Amino acid sequence: MDEMLLDYLPVFLMTGAVTIVAVVLLFVSSWLSPSNPYPAKNQPYECGIDPVGEASAGQFKVHFFIVAILFIVFEVETLFLFPWAVVLQRLGMFGYIEMFIFIFLLLVGFIYAWAKGALEWEN
Repeated sequence: MDEMLLDYLPVFLMTGAVTIVAVVLLFVSSWLSPSNPYPAKNQPYECGIDPVGEASAGQFKVHFFIVAILFIVFEVETLFLFPWAVVLQRLGMFGYIEMFIFIFLLLVGFIYAWAKGALEWEN
C-alpha cells in the first residue's frame, strides 16, 4: 500500500504546487490591481455605441450551448471505450457485458436528447 502511494507522490506534489501558485497569483493580482470603478466603466460595452436599454432585457438563445455541452458529454463518455478496449481480455465476459450496458445507457441518453429536440437547429 505504501509503495503504491509513493508512485502517486509526484502527482500529489504537482497538484499541491499548482494550487499554491494559483492561490498566490490570485491574491497578488487582487492586491496589486487598481480599483477605481465609475459609472461609465460599469456600463455594458457595445462596440463603441452608447448602450440602449437594459443589458438583461433581451432574450438569449442557449441552443448552441446545449448542443456543445451534449457533444462534450457524449465525447467524454465515448473516451471510456479506449481503456476498456486495452484491458478487454483481462476483464473477460463480465467487462464485455458491462460495456454493452454502458453503451446502452449512452444510447438511451442520446435518444432522450433527440426526442426532446436538443439536436435540432430550428428556431
